[in-house]
Amino acid sequence: MYALTNCTIYTTQAILIDHAVVIEGQQISAIIPINALTNDIDRIDLQGQNLTPGFIDLQLNGCGGVMFNGAVTEQTLATMQAANLKSGTTSYLPTFITDTDQGIKKALHVTREYMQKKPNEVLGLHLEGPYINVQKKGIHRQEFIRQPDPEMIDLICANSDVVSQITMAPEKTPNQFIEQLANAGIVVSLGHSNGTYQQATEAIQHGASSATHLFNAMTSITGREPGVVGAIYDNNIYAGIIVDGFHVAYENVRLSKRIMGDKLILVTDATAPAGADISEFDFVGTTVYYKQGKCVGKDGTLGGSAVTLIESIEQCVKFVGISLEEAIRMATIYPAKAISVDNKLGSIEVGKIANLAIFNNDYQVTGTVVNGCYKATE
Repeated sequence: MYALTNCTIYTTQAILIDHAVVIEGQQISAIIPINALTNDIDRIDLQGQNLTPGFIDLQLNGCGGVMFNGAVTEQTLATMQAANLKSGTTSYLPTFITDTDQGIKKALHVTREYMQKKPNEVLGLHLEGPYINVQKKGIHRQEFIRQPDPEMIDLICANSDVVSQITMAPEKTPNQFIEQLANAGIVVSLGHSNGTYQQATEAIQHGASSATHLFNAMTSITGREPGVVGAIYDNNIYAGIIVDGFHVAYENVRLSKRIMGDKLILVTDATAPAGADISEFDFVGTTVYYKQGKCVGKDGTLGGSAVTLIESIEQCVKFVGISLEEAIRMATIYPAKAISVDNKLGSIEVGKIANLAIFNNDYQVTGTVVNGCYKATE
């Protein structure tokens, strides 16, 4: 048992000062006024920094110099977790983009093995594709994009304890499959879609409850056709948004926040350069170049991002005009609710798993707590 003291605590429900968070084993056991702490409890003095729930990233292709599609191994997931901790992300969905059926099966196996050994770090797999629209493929390999196959949909549903989210184009996916996946407890997310407002709305009515990287690789609002973006706005579903200054204009982040409220979630869509010093990397057979914070293929196509969640929070505050308290929620409790893990993660509450982030007023992460274990950032 130990206590985290001398900090500003953002619980997601309140901002507390002169309080301590007491951790016992893996859980938060108490949140009490500092003067109620007994002298026999070990203390970690956070020197006036911010204490928040650990950030949760629902879309992470890679970081720390590695890509999950590039090396589908438990070591890759461990490397990503270690890199995440340097920027306050304590839990994430490794994202496996469009690949063969065999590739998907391997990703399922590796993710399951890792999750069984390391609880509350990898929260499940995000399958981004392969059931998407070639016209909005982005960096995805065209030869692997295909129609949903009933046998594979059955397999994915049978692994719903491992698959947390799947990104699909509604115009390419029969509603029966969307319904089947949603009924299995998998978050069906609209993305890489050239669909109409009507097609997206029908998918939502059949169980789609989220959208992948809002504005990117999807039809947007025009005067006569609201597109997928309009359907997201109009149907009160969750959507991840990449706030790196490249993927979405800050003004559009602000407009979306005003419309969507607590359904707008910060995601990174990060790739190998996040938390690493590299200038290029392979993304499913395409060389992606990292220059001045931007990841692009030779043709200029965006190939993921190199942003972290702490940087996303900072940019929301500085350039979008969102309060720090709300930006923290966008990286913690809202993603936890979107994938139904808010019963144990996403906020600082008694009884929840002690996954926490510590950062100073310059948005430098100085430490994390994962499953109750405190670690200073190196």
